[in-house]
Order: sequence, then structure tokens, then C-alpha cells
Amino acid sequence: MFVPKLTSQKTTKNLSSYFLEKMLNFRYNTNKLINELRLHRSASTVTPKNEVSPIFTNRNPRNLERMRIAYKPDGYHVEAPGRNYWHKLLLHSSGRYVTASVHHFEGGEILRTSTSDWALKKQLYKTNDTAAYINLGRVFAQRCLQSGLIEMSCYIDAPNPNGKVALFLKAVEDGGVCLKEPTQFKPIRPWDLERPEKPWEVTE
Repeated sequence: MFVPKLTSQKTTKNLSSYFLEKMLNFRYNTNKLINELRLHRSASTVTPKNEVSPIFTNRNPRNLERMRIAYKPDGYHVEAPGRNYWHKLLLHSSGRYVTASVHHFEGGEILRTSTSDWALKKQLYKTNDTAAYINLGRVFAQRCLQSGLIEMSCYIDAPNPNGKVALFLKAVEDGGVCLKEPTQFKPIRPWDLERPEKPWEVTE
């Protein structure tokens, strides 16, 4: 730091004032720099005149699965049910209640809905009849959509086409959840005959 040469007329008070002014200027410049950095970081979310920012950060941990390029286990082809899924729908019926859940192949259970939930139980006459299965499917589909789950694999076989399980699956599909996952996109080899469209280039 440059300090001017003091003459005999300048006192210690003048010297203190000089350094105090320099410190205040340094503090002002530092605060200005911090504010500029904050504005730069928020530039991706705040844009003038409702313009779409070209900078976008996707914080969805399931983004690669939505793009169909995440790892998807194959399992063994003779296994029943198979392991070729990202999310799988499970339905469990006990003596009194019915439970529907979504399982991820790595994280286990991520969403669960049961007729034992008080918000659903108090609206049902019985917790394991046909009406309970239908309403369970509606509530389950709504919670899936609120959680961002719109596709999942389903290995549940309905023994009766007009039975409780079939009506539950129909209620889930009517709620907007697809019970079939898309296939995993795999790299195209030079000798491949088919050239499918890349998922990240689809504008839907």
C-alpha cells in the first residue's frame, strides 16, 4: 500500500484518518464485489421481462432415468418377476388393510399409500373391499404425480379381470400413471440396423 510522505505539519490524527479512509474504501469494494457475485449466481433464475434464461441447473436426482440413459438392471431372464425396472409398483393385502408402494431398484421404498392411513381410512366403510381398492388407486396415483412419478413397472397379475386388483390398476392408470416404463437407451453401434431417436433430442 502506498503511503504518502508525511510532512512536519501532518499529525498522527491525519495519519489515522488516511488509513481509516483506505479501510472504508476497501470494505466498500468488497461488499460491491460480493453483491455482484450474488447477482451473477441468481441470473439463472431471475431474468428481466419474463425471458427464459439460457442457464438451467437440473437438480432432479432422477433426471437420467427420465432421459432413459441411467443404469437399469437386467437381472436374469428366468426370474419372475424380473428386475428390469427403475421403479416398481407393489401391492400388498393383509387381513384388514391394503398397501400400495413404489420401490426403486437402489433406494427401496420411496412412496407408500395404505388404507390404514387415517385420511383415507375415515372415508371408507371397509378397508379391504372393492371401494377401498378403487379409492386406494386414486389416492396412490395422485401422490405419485405430486412426487413426479408418472411411469413405473408393474408385475402384478390380476386373477380376475373385474376383480379388486384389476380395478385398482385401472384406477391408477386413470389417475395419470403409466404402468409401463420405457426401455433404456443404449449406445448405437456402427453395425446396428436401427437408429432410434436420442431421448435428449426429443422436444415434447
